[in-house]
Amino acid sequence: MADKTSLSRLNLTDFRNYAEASLRLDSRHVVLTGENGAGKTNLLEAVSFLSPGRGLRRAVLADVTRVGAPGGFAIFAEIDGMEGEVSVGTGIETAEGETVTRRLRINGTPARSTEELTDHLSVLWLTPSMDGLFTGTAGDRRRFLDRLVLSLDPSHGRRVSDFERTMRSRNRLLSEGRFDPSWLSAIEAQMAGLGIAMAAARQEMLGLLRQLSAQNGDTPFPTPSLALKGFLDEGMDRPAADLEDDYRAMLEAERYRDAAAGRTLEGPHRADLLVRHREKDMEAERCSTGEQKALLIGLVLAHARLTADMTGYAPVLLLDEIAAHLDEGRRAALFDLIDGLGGQSFMTGTDRQMFSSLAERAQFFTVSHGGIGG
Repeated sequence: MADKTSLSRLNLTDFRNYAEASLRLDSRHVVLTGENGAGKTNLLEAVSFLSPGRGLRRAVLADVTRVGAPGGFAIFAEIDGMEGEVSVGTGIETAEGETVTRRLRINGTPARSTEELTDHLSVLWLTPSMDGLFTGTAGDRRRFLDRLVLSLDPSHGRRVSDFERTMRSRNRLLSEGRFDPSWLSAIEAQMAGLGIAMAAARQEMLGLLRQLSAQNGDTPFPTPSLALKGFLDEGMDRPAADLEDDYRAMLEAERYRDAAAGRTLEGPHRADLLVRHREKDMEAERCSTGEQKALLIGLVLAHARLTADMTGYAPVLLLDEIAAHLDEGRRAALFDLIDGLGGQSFMTGTDRQMFSSLAERAQFFTVSHGGIGG
């Protein structure tokens, strides 16, 4: 079994609906129950800020600060992580006229980048907002896949943002009618290098998940079949240099078409994640709502297991309303699977009884509108 990473302390200041909040924890799972709107998901969101990015809601940082608070927000956590015990502080400080940026300290020392958080723990999540993933937009599915990649390849997020920034530069030149060959060629060469690296990282993640799925035994959740479509669908096993040449030539050939369209029509930003219910041989979007939820749970748990296998450390899981709409037998099986991963999980729900099969494997807290009780 993989080694465990866990939180032992979580303090919040002016975060969402919490003026002040503090949790003292052991390494067991954490169950948060309370009424809808009490702030359970806000606590999960705070933990999600212990990873790179904008958290599980992809929030605008200024919006995270408690309404009426005089400054920004702060999160402090003590973690038993991959490099031992560590303290992490993150948040924002707001001042009139200044750009809002996230600040991060690890053991009291300013960090160069939020990517440093991945040296200490991996945080994965599943929320009700993701329930429509298979019927939603291709962009939603790309972001979901990129988040999976990011947990094992922290530089992937930088590649994605650099590609998008470079693509915007090309789009701007084309829209202005500035077809300077040398300038465009330089931009397109950069896009080709970044774009092929992005596509390769996504394909590698899908390959690893496929291998893991093939090794799985009996599980109460269906097995997803995964594929990418929409960018270089064939031939990704060729040398990267050849693929970069192909994409660079494609961009050069499509300059006038892209100028007319006002955007770049070919690239990894157009790819889509295709998911099928393997046992039923059916596209995920055609499955019932319950089957889609089960597929998504199975996919997230498979990725958590892959993360544990690849790093040797089980990730911290954030599972919002995970037990809702599952019968008692499937809930118990789900909790056994989560427990079998070997990590710490944070779970929310309105009814404490739904988590009764966890028994002594979890610590329970009641959340009530800005307050937390045992």
